Amino acid sequence: MEFQESPVVPEMLDGRKIIRFECRKGISCWNACCSNIDIALTPYDILRLKEKLGITSSQFLEAYTYPYEMEKDGMAGVKLKPVENGTACRFMREEGCSVYSDRPTACRYYPIALLSMRKQDEYVDTTSYALVKEGHCLGHFEPREISIDEYRNEQGIPEYDEAARGWRQLVLKKKSSGPAIGKPSKRSLQLFFMTCYDIDRFRDFVSSASFNALYIIPDEERQSFNEDENLLQFGFRFLRQVFFGEESIAVRNEAAEERRKKVHDRRTRLEKEAAEQMARSEEGLYDDI
Repeated sequence: MEFQESPVVPEMLDGRKIIRFECRKGISCWNACCSNIDIALTPYDILRLKEKLGITSSQFLEAYTYPYEMEKDGMAGVKLKPVENGTACRFMREEGCSVYSDRPTACRYYPIALLSMRKQDEYVDTTSYALVKEGHCLGHFEPREISIDEYRNEQGIPEYDEAARGWRQLVLKKKSSGPAIGKPSKRSLQLFFMTCYDIDRFRDFVSSASFNALYIIPDEERQSFNEDENLLQFGFRFLRQVFFGEESIAVRNEAAEERRKKVHDRRTRLEKEAAEQMARSEEGLYDDI
């Protein structure tokens, strides 16, 4: 059996590494990489694209994306949906990308792959890079030499990486924690998805009476939520508190205690109902004897 060779060169590189690459109009492979896409989006990518298109985050998710599992039974990611019955990017035009100024992080990085890793006993993630060489891409044969750091700056990547850093740390921490934090509930996974990807729904959630009955948000910080990016960064803090107990958002003690009591009462009720149902099932078995 023959195995396809991976387009990712298996060598970890740092930002000083000099690569040879240029993508330009006129090169014969122009638009080839946009004709067969598999583009995962960061939360910041979604902010930029939905603003570019003048639609809400919910509308963008429904029309332009589909979810995928980043890990089995775990947190979901979002990928860009290609054209109907095809593989090409919906933003591809003959002259190039129609959303170029707000193109996703993955498009900006190409032909570099970002490798983020986090050890179980470390708080911060470490970053390195790898080179992607696909057969259709002739940019590697262009004469221009440039360092990875210079290329990242040229493509506007540092702003995108910084805005998505909190999200990457959440994902990496969840993966490195493994079963230590248990399997997230369906509600927790829905909360993660809304907070990270559907910023307009998350704004409504943060403005709700039930949220504000539990959490104390200073007025100045609340006003900053008018900016999507500020609200997104708050969302990452919120998820760290919910998933990992990293408390950075003040809670109202009485409301928190009442909430814990409701959760306990609900769990007790469900356990009682399950026990009663099991007892009835066993009685039915004995009736048949």
